[in-house]
Amino acid sequence: MANVNRPLLAVNEIEAYYGRVCALHSVSLQVGEGSVVALLGANGAGKTTTLRVISGLVRPTRGSVEFDGKRIDGSRPDSLVRAGIVQVPEGRQIFASLTVRENLLLGGYARRKNGPTRNEQSRVFDYFPRLGERLQQRAGTLSGGEQQMLAIGRALMARPRLLLLDEPSLGLAPLLVKEIFRVISEIRAAGTTVLLVEQNAHMALGIADHAYVLETGRVILGDRSAALRQREEVRRAYLGH
Repeated sequence: MANVNRPLLAVNEIEAYYGRVCALHSVSLQVGEGSVVALLGANGAGKTTTLRVISGLVRPTRGSVEFDGKRIDGSRPDSLVRAGIVQVPEGRQIFASLTVRENLLLGGYARRKNGPTRNEQSRVFDYFPRLGERLQQRAGTLSGGEQQMLAIGRALMARPRLLLLDEPSLGLAPLLVKEIFRVISEIRAAGTTVLLVEQNAHMALGIADHAYVLETGRVILGDRSAALRQREEVRRAYLGH
């Protein structure tokens, strides 16, 4: 169960710009340790920018980000990976010319001084047996679903405490979507905290403890997932009711 009294991640009044365009307006959210938290919203709402601020790829112009009680905004992305924050970007961004095995080993590169990666690799194969069958296959020849499995598996090789997932179901067939979300639930059950950006609100709210709704760079709603599912505006905009 999530420890709601102890946020592993706290985003406080963040503002962020792309050039002169303000992408985030005073965005605040918390992610309890051991929980799954979902970010919902239309394209352009600011969901990906929020993840990029957390992972150090975008520097906020105002506000702060705290991870495990320490302020991290302004930190380098590589130092945040070593601290335990790992992002799976939208579009997978695997290394297509490398093999499945080489992609996984690169995922563990930042944490290599903390011990061997064999246990992490075995864990990845427990979640995604198909990757174990395709170790020597070039990643670019995998199906879209397998590439998404590889992207998540590569992130798990870094032993994240906080896993940031950006649209993991994008472009996947319904059966593969169910498989990906099943694995996300298992990752959480094994102790990894998850912050999930997802357009499939049905699936996201089905596994998340808490969710936030972003609209044009602002958080307009935040509540327990079960409560958000009952809100009329959420049902109309995201659940097809």
